[in-house]
Amino acid sequence: MGAKTWMLVLADTNARVALAAKPPLDREATQKLADSLFPGELLEPIGDSDLSYTCPPDNEVHIGCFPGVSVVAAKEFGIDYPSKLPQRFVAAGGNGTITLHAMHSVVDWFAYATWVNGKLMRSLSLSPDSGIMEDIGQRMPFEEPYWSGKHPAVDSDEEEDAYPFPFHPLELGEATLKDQFGYQLEGYVDASLLEPESIPLVRYKRSRSPWWKFW
Repeated sequence: MGAKTWMLVLADTNARVALAAKPPLDREATQKLADSLFPGELLEPIGDSDLSYTCPPDNEVHIGCFPGVSVVAAKEFGIDYPSKLPQRFVAAGGNGTITLHAMHSVVDWFAYATWVNGKLMRSLSLSPDSGIMEDIGQRMPFEEPYWSGKHPAVDSDEEEDAYPFPFHPLELGEATLKDQFGYQLEGYVDASLLEPESIPLVRYKRSRSPWWKFW
């Protein structure tokens, strides 16, 4: 299946610390958040998923609310231009921090953005076929080793122009998961990191609400 994500994390505290505590899932708050973010849709709970699978099909949304942090995985977040995220999702973060994380291993695409108090602070989206689609704001500290060539995309004996970036976007995507949320999906297994399977998310089947009403 490869590494894939399209998720939004809303936090009013340090998301990595909050998730590392393996907080209890607040199902009532999860339902309220689902209803507020996806108005006009019928959301039917169909079981649980977890943080290791944040790339649900188009007809599902996966959500989990915990003390200090919420995770929402839906098709709306798999976008090439994160800065164009619909305002209702940005507004849901209130005065906290919102982080969009999206990647797809098949095309080596990665997109990342963060808002603080509703203001876009950083947005990056790139793939080898499309190039850098968005690069807004200052680079985050965890990005720097990748841009400076410390994680080369090609071996030193290969031609430098064999790949358009000094790193693979998916590797930066994994580094972002590790830095921001304390877990990884692929790569070297670090026992000190959170096991994403330990963080449950509620699966909802999505369908449009009927326009008619019965009186």
